Amino acid sequence: QVQLVESGGGLVQPGGSLRLSCAASESIFSIYAMAWYRQAPGKQRELVAAITSGGTTNYADSVKGRFTISRDNAKNTMYLQMNSLKPEDTAVYYCNVASPDGLFACGTWGQGTQVTVSA
Repeated sequence: QVQLVESGGGLVQPGGSLRLSCAASESIFSIYAMAWYRQAPGKQRELVAAITSGGTTNYADSVKGRFTISRDNAKNTMYLQMNSLKPEDTAVYYCNVASPDGLFACGTWGQGTQVTVSA
């Protein structure tokens, strides 16, 4: 079973930037759609951004224009560049294999990486 490990989270001030990474144990990014999700305290996990094997991307309205999803197939790594961060972006961020639109996660959830946006 493919293992996914998220990293890159941390504490950042509003308006700041972070880049999250999702490392896979196997070469899957050229085969499967992948997505980033997040879960804030007391809220359900939600889709942040998705990318298909062909490179088509899909973003939640709340992050459009601020976040960019990408992947490096050679490094088996997917990224989420987050700019202009807001306090409401505070959450644990997860990556997973997904349906092409990202609405459905298909794999096992990892530990996630905590992102905290606060002054």
